[in-house]
Amino acid sequence: MSDDVAEPKGRAKGGIARRDSLDKERRREIASQAAKVRWNAKAHAHLPVAEFGSADRPLRLLDAEIPCYVLSDGTRVLTQQGVLLALGRSRTAKGGTGATMGVDNLPAFLTANNLKPLITKELIASTRAIEFRLPTGGRAFGYAADLLPKVCNVYLGARDRGVLLPSQKRTAEQADMLVRGLAEVGIVAMIDEATGYQQVRARDALQAYLERFIRKELVAWVGRFPDDFFAELYRLRKWRPTGSSRRPGVVGRYIRDLVYERLGPGVIEELEKKNPSDGKGQRKHRHHQWLTDEVGHPALAQHMYALIGFMRAEDDWQSFKHRFDRAFPKRGDTLQLF
Repeated sequence: MSDDVAEPKGRAKGGIARRDSLDKERRREIASQAAKVRWNAKAHAHLPVAEFGSADRPLRLLDAEIPCYVLSDGTRVLTQQGVLLALGRSRTAKGGTGATMGVDNLPAFLTANNLKPLITKELIASTRAIEFRLPTGGRAFGYAADLLPKVCNVYLGARDRGVLLPSQKRTAEQADMLVRGLAEVGIVAMIDEATGYQQVRARDALQAYLERFIRKELVAWVGRFPDDFFAELYRLRKWRPTGSSRRPGVVGRYIRDLVYERLGPGVIEELEKKNPSDGKGQRKHRHHQWLTDEVGHPALAQHMYALIGFMRAEDDWQSFKHRFDRAFPKRGDTLQLF
């Protein structure tokens, strides 16, 4: 062995010193724990990952703080312990997988005989435990987000029918308070807000919309603007036809203003990326050559018919522009989500 081997420094030196200070049994224990961590990471690699959410950003409902996450496949989940806490039940799920029991494999809070007439097949499907990986790398179990309001409705239904058991009174009281601030549709929006996923959801929805509207490859040029459009434009602007196929350069700006900026959210911005100007107002292709046959061109045709109708109904440019701006305002980059 050479005498020129560099002496360990910093953390490496400290690690060696710590290793040497431990007895053989303790070193074996640490090595075993490290091996388990590596094995668990490999064994759980197939599980969906919680890409949004964290333990310090829970969903707050009444006095309960429910850890919530959005998984890599878009599923919104509430942790099992959080759901149990919100319902006023035991904080710990038996067995770590949701305390399932009975022939229907239902969670413990739905196995009572008096609740069975109120449990639908849809609810049973929602009670399946979802195993996933936390952002920190650990494993967790959760429920689909819409399970919580459905469970609340079961307990409230039992109370309304007069079949509620004394031991279920506290859960029914919790359910009563929860449903006042929680709707089955609203749970998704609340989780998206708590985890910060709503911003990504909006971007993803807009991107999916644009992918349907604008094609990836250019197609051959085909006339998409009716002659009536140009005839009405000349009439309202009080221009005299020249008989030439060339039109004033300002016509391009009118087409952008009246058509492409009003077709849909983000459409003009995406078209500018696909078909940029050379800096002198010239483009290699027409914008409409990038529109899809399934969505883009039908939307353009429908818009043109409406535009020409507004143009024909007015005698001067200002009146037309005022009415058209009100009926067809320019679109921003926000896609309305239902």
